[in-house]
Amino acid sequence: MARSIVVAAAQLGPILSVPNPGGPEPRKAALDRMIALLEDAASKGAQLVVFPELALTTFFPRGMLTDPAEIAAVFEPEDDSTPLAASKILESPNIKPLFQKAAALGVDISIGYAERYTSTAASKTVDYNTAIYYKAASNSVIAKYRKVHLPGRTFLLPDPKASQQLEKYYFTPGDLGFQAFRVPGLVDAVKAEDKEAAPDTKTDGKGDPIMGMMICNDRRWPEAWRAYGLQGVELVLCGYNTSDYKPQDEGTFEEQSAMALLHHHISCQGGSYTNACFSVNVAKAGTEAEGPGGGLIGGSVIYDPYGRKVIESKTLEDELLVATLDLDMCRKQKDTIFNFAQHRRVEHYPRLVEQVGVVEPALLSKE
Repeated sequence: MARSIVVAAAQLGPILSVPNPGGPEPRKAALDRMIALLEDAASKGAQLVVFPELALTTFFPRGMLTDPAEIAAVFEPEDDSTPLAASKILESPNIKPLFQKAAALGVDISIGYAERYTSTAASKTVDYNTAIYYKAASNSVIAKYRKVHLPGRTFLLPDPKASQQLEKYYFTPGDLGFQAFRVPGLVDAVKAEDKEAAPDTKTDGKGDPIMGMMICNDRRWPEAWRAYGLQGVELVLCGYNTSDYKPQDEGTFEEQSAMALLHHHISCQGGSYTNACFSVNVAKAGTEAEGPGGGLIGGSVIYDPYGRKVIESKTLEDELLVATLDLDMCRKQKDTIFNFAQHRRVEHYPRLVEQVGVVEPALLSKE
């Protein structure tokens, strides 16, 4: 039973903070670009297209907006009046044409955006950095993830030349955890009814693909990968906006951007290898604004369960990476070196969940 899927990483070039003179509104232009990438992916046989973090706007956390109307404009409203499948994002004019095109083409989408969630039950509104998985066949959202590991600060650095990172100012840490999910319709798969009919049949690695989503800084935290690995994840989808240069840090632009790419690749490669899964890691790249923090690295890449690069971007512009992924490759690693059931020793890991900050061993005495 073949379990190969065709996946496309849809890297986006910069989404400008303000339009070029005489140019189109940046968000409308970005939507048109995403539709073009989606159409290109469909023509190449892609079943799933993965877009970056905050794909609908410029990376606005590089600055501090204070006008409530300006802040509201970069968020997509959501509330608890509809189920996940019928999320209000599906009707947002900022992205609805993309979903309509995906449905017409029969191509699934994973995409990141800023979510403003209102709980009518709790009478409160919370802002999240969010990603969803859209299933084209059912025109529905089948999974949602909210970024857990928010970087940056809630306040501006005093140095006007400094690069700012203000995700903690705009967003609340995600509340959905790292929940893996299965995606129907991509491969020939064993179903629950088949297992019920033959309960002794081994079905690991034979069902619908198991996926998980993370966003940007999450990829640097092994705990996020392992949470998915313990659910048998086969494909991790990760969008990111990563700064290429911070004037307040040491090193030239070339040195810092090379280091940022190195750390990006180490994180994605290591997570894929140590959890025996593929990962599709997709950038928003290039110069979005003049001044500190306006530039973003590229480096969109797909890694396989052995930590090998499948395909990598070459530009800082809109760029499509298409690859066929054999999910059976995950099984080979999950059944051997990363067979968690055989080799994990959880009795020795309590510190991982009981302790947050660093606690050093006691100081030694003078001799």
